[in-house]
Amino acid sequence: MSTKTPDNASLRHEDTIQFAGDYNLNNIVLIGHSGEAVDIKPLMLELNIYEGIYSNSITGSIVIGDSQNLISKLPIQGTERLSFKISTPGANAETHIIDATEKTGHPFHIYKLTNKQQINPGTVTYVLHFCSREMLRNQRVKVSQSYLSMSTAARNIFKDPRYLDSRKRLYYESAQSNPVVIPNISPFKAFNMMGKHCIPYNELNEGTVGFYFYETTKGFHFRSWQSMVSYKGATPVKSKQVFFYQPKEGGDEAIDDKGNEEDKIVNDYRNVEEYEFINQFHDVAANTALGTYGHRVITHNLYDKSYKVDDYNYHETFNTSSHADSVIGKNNNAEINAIVRSPVDYDDLAVSDYPESRVSLQSTTRFSDDKDVGLYGKEVGRDGVLTGQRIGQAAQVRSGTRLRLLVKGQSYLEAGDKITFNLRNVAADNPDGEDDPQYSGDYIISKIRHRITPEDYKQVLECVKDSVKSRWPGEVSEFPSRASRGTGVTIDIYKEEN
Repeated sequence: MSTKTPDNASLRHEDTIQFAGDYNLNNIVLIGHSGEAVDIKPLMLELNIYEGIYSNSITGSIVIGDSQNLISKLPIQGTERLSFKISTPGANAETHIIDATEKTGHPFHIYKLTNKQQINPGTVTYVLHFCSREMLRNQRVKVSQSYLSMSTAARNIFKDPRYLDSRKRLYYESAQSNPVVIPNISPFKAFNMMGKHCIPYNELNEGTVGFYFYETTKGFHFRSWQSMVSYKGATPVKSKQVFFYQPKEGGDEAIDDKGNEEDKIVNDYRNVEEYEFINQFHDVAANTALGTYGHRVITHNLYDKSYKVDDYNYHETFNTSSHADSVIGKNNNAEINAIVRSPVDYDDLAVSDYPESRVSLQSTTRFSDDKDVGLYGKEVGRDGVLTGQRIGQAAQVRSGTRLRLLVKGQSYLEAGDKITFNLRNVAADNPDGEDDPQYSGDYIISKIRHRITPEDYKQVLECVKDSVKSRWPGEVSEFPSRASRGTGVTIDIYKEEN
């Protein structure tokens, strides 16, 4: 259990939350290669667990203050396991608990010891780094096999004793039927390779291309961005938590972001301690080069010496897939865009009207595995279009509005969850406390750092959105001051008069 003040210690109960950031942690057992087990919770200074939608496996670290010379007695050599269970008091569901115990969960594996230093004559500190078993298993085996569909391949590689051999849960989204050959690569690389060419198996997701493969404290996931923000593209996914920022002004009153009284513990869980926008001002130059707005894909077939040119346009394809603040089934027009379609140059073209911003060459073939389909399980002629959509959508997420929140630890949250952040518009003419129209709204948790100390449990959430709550105002149809600029002038320096 978490450390309490002497007055509260005797009254502590695992099902009762005493304060926001409270947690249950009975022990942290370090299991040596010989089977010897030692509870190192009294030595723990800080425990960190990291997960994210761009990370194939969970990693973590535990900072140890050792006055018992444990590092030599056990001894610690990088082949140990770490067993513990963390939960928010009152949480009983399996999906609300971080269970790394041997009996009911999956212990982590120690793989490295760093930063050993002596801080006084009787104490040394060091950091033990750990990961999920699957991360090390992935480095030890290779997959070399063909499958009739990517969904079948994902399930087989995950469970097959020759490959990842995982005993955890895999939450997967059914993909369009598409044969695949895995060419002697590691299981994680196989998932990442397949993820590039997966299309969700339902009619509303035709514009969504690409899956994410990642691990959270609740299991593995193989799914699309659209499945994180919507249910089959038809209805928005419900937010796991609604956060707001309201600086503490002293006193015991708990007031939510709408000015209403609220239970103090509930209020403290929702009220973020700190927030920071990592890239609220989008880098148009970088996004242009990445193909976020416009992208030309040239597909060529070496067998019949043919080629095809397809252009991707951000604005024209925006509503073919769901976004954090915009779901296909609820929004069939371009009312909610991340950027406006105003002209950006003298030719009166928008930022998405320049397909040569990025040019890619993609080889393609037909009748692979006796099926007349291309890389994505669709007609081979669509390979260029789908490649442009995949790259553009991935860039929208990576380069979207990114927000970092410091909140009280809530063990049920995991990477890939949707949360809502209500941020007041700080303008002076906002007496009613209306939310910021662009930076408030729904976000997807892309990374979580679980930080546990003897005092409390906190989380650092990195969240991202690929759209805005309300459309940017002020769209125009003509580039400003175009007519008054005239034309360019060229001057031969050797013919210029003195």
